[in-house]
Amino acid sequence: MATNAVDETEATQATTDEKAVDTTKSDEVPQTEVPAAAEDAPTKEESPSGVGQGAAAVVSAALGVVSLTGSWIGTVASARQNLVGQLETAQNAGVAQQIQAVYGDAWQTTALWGGLFALIALVVGVATLARPAFGTPGRIQASWIKSVAWAGVALGVIGLLLAVLKYTGVLLGLPSAS
Repeated sequence: MATNAVDETEATQATTDEKAVDTTKSDEVPQTEVPAAAEDAPTKEESPSGVGQGAAAVVSAALGVVSLTGSWIGTVASARQNLVGQLETAQNAGVAQQIQAVYGDAWQTTALWGGLFALIALVVGVATLARPAFGTPGRIQASWIKSVAWAGVALGVIGLLLAVLKYTGVLLGLPSAS
């Protein structure tokens, strides 16, 4: 009986070991082939997202606002021109010449810087609107990008018009010295 119990124990262990081996399967997942059409499809990294166009549109609008409100560099250039006018004007110069040298030239410098910002806003806005014509065929531009770019173009045109009017003296010209 003892031999019989030992034989049964060994047989049970052998059967258990065989079941453990038999029931253990590989964790590998069978690989499937990728269709050829999926390889040709552009990945998310390859397809343009429009972020650059959106940024250009916002920059265009911001430059248009700067052309209307003035910029730090325009203020500094105007103050510098004012100082140069004070230094170069002789004390015996006429009042009209002093007004032009001290205030007129500074006003025109401010107008030039405003016009420069307006021109850059106009160019960036137009380039942003024209970009889809040179991009991926069939890809449409987001409507918000078009709207902001048009705002930049409009602000650039208004800023450029105001800069020309300020520079020529039609808008807020210098007072007469008489």
